[in-house]
Amino acid sequence: MDEAERQRELLRALSGADVQGLREQGVRAARGIEAYRANAEAIAERALAAAFGTVRALVGDDDFARLARALWASHPPVRGDLGEWGEAFPEWLGAHAGLAAWPYLADCARLDLALHRNERAADAVFDPASLSLLESTDPSALHLQLMPGTALVVSAWPIVGIHHAHQLSGDAAERAFEAVRDAIADSRAESAFVVRDGWRAVVHALTPADARWTAALLDGADLASAFERAGAGFDFAAWLQTAIRHTWMKGVVASND
Repeated sequence: MDEAERQRELLRALSGADVQGLREQGVRAARGIEAYRANAEAIAERALAAAFGTVRALVGDDDFARLARALWASHPPVRGDLGEWGEAFPEWLGAHAGLAAWPYLADCARLDLALHRNERAADAVFDPASLSLLESTDPSALHLQLMPGTALVVSAWPIVGIHHAHQLSGDAAERAFEAVRDAIADSRAESAFVVRDGWRAVVHALTPADARWTAALLDGADLASAFERAGAGFDFAAWLQTAIRHTWMKGVVASND
């Protein structure tokens, strides 16, 4: 049994399956699995809390711990790296009947997950020379590549404001939470753009036009199609200047590259 298969067998046992596939059997194996299971649930709770900080702050530590244990029972990890566990959490929260009073919670989880994935994404280097293609090549033959881990979360709720409010403290936090409460009462929609700033993932609120543009790029659309999807309100020159300054993009590639 290689290491990957051994981890899969152990994870199956920890999730409640029998232990027949494990090398050691009997009472000792069962007791060991129970000890591992209790410890793994505690570790999984900490791993989930590290990835979903906004959700944890919204529901509180005790309720978050209960949600983590329930998620473990229904969607146990399938890989040994618990930092990758939790992909099902946003959809699971959205379907949870007991959380219907917090309709924005699932989208807050999607934003948390996007931030977590961004910080685990591969590093890349911006290719400034590729910008010359914008002057020499038809936009329909060009694709603009964003940095690995870049994500867009479109929500019917003010998820950017909710996230930012939980990063503040004192009077600034009070003012931010008051604005968030008003935004939730008004069902104010926000689109969250997740990118890396140095080593940390950060969130920017996008205008509808910028959100349509970003969605097109992430879908792999060529630049001509992306311009069409963004609409007349999109300012490409301003976006490009900001994208270069904050290193949002890897570069521009031609379709035949």
